[in-house]
Amino acid sequence: MKRLLYAAACCAGVFAAGAGFCGCKTTTSAEADSTARYVGVADGEFRIGDSVYRYVGTNFWYGAILASEGRGGDRARLERELDLLQATGIDNLRVLVGGDGEENQPSHIMPVLQTAPGVYNDTILDGLDYLMAELEKRDMKAVLYLNNAWEWSGGYGTYLEWAGAGKQPNPAIDGYPAYMAAMAQFVRNDSAKALAISHARNMAGRTNRYTGKPYAESPAIMSWQVANEPRAFADDSVTKAAFADYIIATARAIKETDPNHMVSTGSEGIHGCEYDMELWRRIHEDPAIDYGILHLWPYNWSWVDEKTLADSVDHAYAKAVAYIKPHSDAMKAAGKPLVLEEFGYPRDGMQYAPGSPTTGRDKFYAKIFELIATSGMINGCNFWGWGGYAQPAHDTWQPWDPYTGDPAQEAQGLNSVFACDSTTLGIIRSSVDAIKHAHVNE
Repeated sequence: MKRLLYAAACCAGVFAAGAGFCGCKTTTSAEADSTARYVGVADGEFRIGDSVYRYVGTNFWYGAILASEGRGGDRARLERELDLLQATGIDNLRVLVGGDGEENQPSHIMPVLQTAPGVYNDTILDGLDYLMAELEKRDMKAVLYLNNAWEWSGGYGTYLEWAGAGKQPNPAIDGYPAYMAAMAQFVRNDSAKALAISHARNMAGRTNRYTGKPYAESPAIMSWQVANEPRAFADDSVTKAAFADYIIATARAIKETDPNHMVSTGSEGIHGCEYDMELWRRIHEDPAIDYGILHLWPYNWSWVDEKTLADSVDHAYAKAVAYIKPHSDAMKAAGKPLVLEEFGYPRDGMQYAPGSPTTGRDKFYAKIFELIATSGMINGCNFWGWGGYAQPAHDTWQPWDPYTGDPAQEAQGLNSVFACDSTTLGIIRSSVDAIKHAHVNE
């Protein structure tokens, strides 16, 4: 284990109104040449130097674990996965830089990165360094998210426990209503937020032991991200204001540590903002946030049911377009890009074995990819999620089964794209070029 010291008082001070970060940085010509390697934003587009950057990516939450040499690690598989991803045209991975709290908890990933405040599993840090070095070699990008509103990696609940708020509910035992009600404490607990911000600073300030370079100088990082699906978990004005302050304070702290890379939220969109569009807009218009984020989950959000997955794609797609549009309009007005960072669709009949039918998913993916390529509403995407060469050993994840795109609380394979899913991979491969070159010359 490796311990990094927290500056909790400094982090807590970030929550004061107007705390010192302005989002501006004066650059010399030499620095400008260097920053041409990093993804930035200009005229509502992502750019690397003078070139527009659009992408098709995937969610690869377990990347740092798979790249490690400890429990759960498999560098031979990692190499095969990166080869297949590149061959398919997928060059942007969304990766968890977390995993917090006690192991051997229901529906919780293992191994964890952070076992106590500032106490890190050095094997997983080594895996993260190795993964980032491999991405640099391959000219691939990563979005690195640092916290989680949900229990499967610890996240909100673990930080509350570390801050002295007592044992928090686990949805696998206590149910999601109890869990979500309890998690509204997080954004109102300055100590818990300070611990989360300190973790963000630690990671953004890290130096890669394989490349010898600070993460702040890595061309493989597209963006640091505050959290996976951060939520207020309450609809009152005090909690929503505290939620916005947490997101923006974390973003400012990251930018103070690493001024070269973008920062994003990890938001589901208005679904994750208590259906308050003004709250989502206010957060994403802040100068510390570089672009907009939204997610799409037609089954989880009850747009379709398990009996009609293959037959209800048109309905799901219509709902998706209606959901995307106000977010796109808001970001166009702000001059910022928009990313569809998670979208998933279960296999036919809620099956989950690799190679089981994906008729509905293939139709939904094809429609979403065409929307991205032709509508001008979205500038990049990461589908959920990558299962690759995994062969799940059990219906639900058990230590040390192969990792899939489905975290431990979900059926292993339900939303994963496996290497044997040839029709889905074919749709992705055929869509990449159109998306990467869409609207570039407009």
